[in-house]
Amino acid sequence: MQPITSFLEGKLLVFDKPLRWTSFDLVKKVRILTKVSKVGHAGTLDPLATGILIVCTGKFTKKINEYMGMEKEYTGTFTIGCTTPTYDLESEPINFTDISAITEEQIYAATKKFIGNIWQVPPQHSAIKKDGKPLYLSARKGIEVKVDPRPVTIKSFEITAIDLPIIHFKVVCSTGTYIRSLAHDFGNELQVGAYLSSLCRTRIGNFCMEDAMSIEGFENDIKQMRLLLNE
Repeated sequence: MQPITSFLEGKLLVFDKPLRWTSFDLVKKVRILTKVSKVGHAGTLDPLATGILIVCTGKFTKKINEYMGMEKEYTGTFTIGCTTPTYDLESEPINFTDISAITEEQIYAATKKFIGNIWQVPPQHSAIKKDGKPLYLSARKGIEVKVDPRPVTIKSFEITAIDLPIIHFKVVCSTGTYIRSLAHDFGNELQVGAYLSSLCRTRIGNFCMEDAMSIEGFENDIKQMRLLLNE
């Protein structure tokens, strides 16, 4: 079975990444379906996150850095009153704290600490490399590596609903922002701890969820294309 020529020439694909898929899982699936080896994504989404993942094929892979630099929008939930080592549900909650004294006013006020140009420390459980090694390799061995804070921009940080211990949010931010770290830091600001309990990337630049397709829909499209090409 031959590669589909249009994907060799280059295409930009906007997917709604399924829950528990890694970003590479989706890239690998596109490679298998199109029979094109030159495929890459424009910005990792964690396995427990869903939402927009831009995938480029063929000659369009040269544009990946351009798409990676675009503004991002996320919606999701924080759970307050405990933390996790990974800052999300990849690990079990620990350090449980009483949240009965937390008020809505405190929650809304805490968001203001993170709006604008801020310094953020990436999670220990991340793919960022230190001395040539991804941080998560050391983290899995229980070794904490010193990571320098990085400048990021939080354009807006909105609390959309409060149902304690769950807090719903919407964030618009620059590339390189870790929402897991934002959850952790938000919990520290409230002095009760927090972790990211759900996340959906709803926008990259001008690409919105309305533009995104499912991997199942893409697979059906490829089958139809091959039928038309009599493959």
